[in-house]
Amino acid sequence: MKRNTRLAALAAAAMATSLIVACGQKEETVGQRMDNTVEQTQAAGAEVRSDASNAAQDMKVAGNEAADKIATGAADVAITAKVNAALAGDSQLSALKINVDTNNGHVELKGTAPDPAARDRATVLAAAVEGVVKVDNRLTVEAKG
Repeated sequence: MKRNTRLAALAAAAMATSLIVACGQKEETVGQRMDNTVEQTQAAGAEVRSDASNAAQDMKVAGNEAADKIATGAADVAITAKVNAALAGDSQLSALKINVDTNNGHVELKGTAPDPAARDRATVLAAAVEGVVKVDNRLTVEAKG
């Protein structure tokens, strides 16, 4: 029986030691766990709001850029039409096939002109159109016979 008593005493001592060690460790209560979870959720929510705000700002910038491109494209189409109308209204240039391309207000003229004066006149007419920033006259003068 002494042996059983010793084993029981050793087991009790081991359990007591475990309890003492366990008591030294910090236990987290349910309330503390909830507080930690609430803090983590709030931090995650703040991060999501920040990401959403950044995404909204990026979308706004992209939308503005797209609107600017559309406006510029529409302006370029209008400039091309006005330059074509000015060339068609000129008696020296109306019969000529002149290709007009516009990009960001820069007008490019391609084709042929009957003489250097007509070529220069095309530049003057194109430059007089509202919105034209620059005229690149690539018209070639027709070689005569």
